[in-house]
This record gives sequence, structure tokens and C-alpha cells, in this order.
Amino acid sequence: MRTRFPFFISVEGSEGAGKTSNVNFVKETLQARGCKVCVTREPGGTAIGELLREILLEKHEKPINDQTELLIMFAARVQHVEQVIKPALAKGECVLCDRFTDATYAYQGGGRGIDHDRISALEKWTLGDFKPDLTLLLDIPVAVGMQRIRKRGELDRFEVEDLSFFERVRSAYLDLANKHNERIHTIDASQTLEQVQLQIKAVLDRHLDLSTAKHPEPSW
Repeated sequence: MRTRFPFFISVEGSEGAGKTSNVNFVKETLQARGCKVCVTREPGGTAIGELLREILLEKHEKPINDQTELLIMFAARVQHVEQVIKPALAKGECVLCDRFTDATYAYQGGGRGIDHDRISALEKWTLGDFKPDLTLLLDIPVAVGMQRIRKRGELDRFEVEDLSFFERVRSAYLDLANKHNERIHTIDASQTLEQVQLQIKAVLDRHLDLSTAKHPEPSW
């Protein structure tokens, strides 16, 4: 069955949740349904965004202020949405994004402790009501995720945070999933890759099939 176009999907999760492998799986699933897929990521996705990503991920002699970090995230996101995501949707492509605004509520909100209302006001100012149609949250216990990423080699500025930071990130993600359960679907990423992808496929099948029943005008 062919899904409606355009369709915007984000994949969320903290470190070690397996986003890279599963983004590829989602891409293949969408392509099998006849959708041309634009795969992108945050922070990044544009030339300017990738430069800002380097600033955010590199370790600096003096720490980046939490408010500065938040503003850089949204600066990169605005460029990304206007230069990549909206144009791809306008061309009828499905957009698949490795993290989006939910990550800011989780990392800068939950992890850094920035007030939710401040992030919400910034989101409203920069993006309006623009959100993914569907979000897959790959959830994994923090200790398991950290064990996975330590096998990769050198860690970036976020990955060196302590376990309590990532516990707050995970908690914030799960709170978002509970609050926005029509859009955000939690996937148990602690299982085998095959089991994880069976969960993802079930969610995609349900939502993409439902999308054929009605073709609403884009909210943006």
C-alpha cells in the first residue's frame, strides 16, 4: 500500500540506542512503499548546520554555556527546516530525520535542566507548529546504552556526561512519549536488532496505512 506524501518521521533516543542502524531500516521500509526518502540529521543537515554540529560536539577548553547550547541547536534547526526539510516535503519526499526538536527537550531540557517553557517559547518562535508526523523513540536503559558507546572509541562532548545526565535525558524522553503518545511511539531498543525492527515495522505499517485514509493539508 502506498503512503500519502509528504511524511515526516523523526527517530529519537539517547546514546547507544541504535539510531543509525534503525534509521537505515526505516528508510528501506519507506522505499519499499514507493516513497522517495530524504535522510538527514540534527544537529546538522546543512553546511551551516554541520559547522554548528562540530561546535556542539567538540570538547572545548571552556564549557559552552547551557543557554548558548540551546540557541545553537535552534539556529541549526531553523536552517535545516528551511533549507532541507520543508523543500523535500514540498517535492513529495518522505523526510527521515535522526533527532529533531524532541531531542532538545530531552537533552537541553531534561539533561541540562533548562525550563520547558523557555524551550517551548523558542520552538514556537522559530518553528511555529511544525513537527514530525511520527516519532520513533528508541528507549534503552542508560547503563546498557553507555556500555555500547564505549566500544566505539573516543567520546564526544555529550557522550562524556555522567550517568545521571543520561538518566534525566531518558526520563524527559519518556515523559514526552507519554504526553504526545499519538505521535511518539516508544520502541524497546534493549532487545535484539531483529526484535527492535519488528516493533518499528509494526508502528510504521499502522501509521502509513492510516495515512491513506486521509490526506490533510500540511500544518506548515
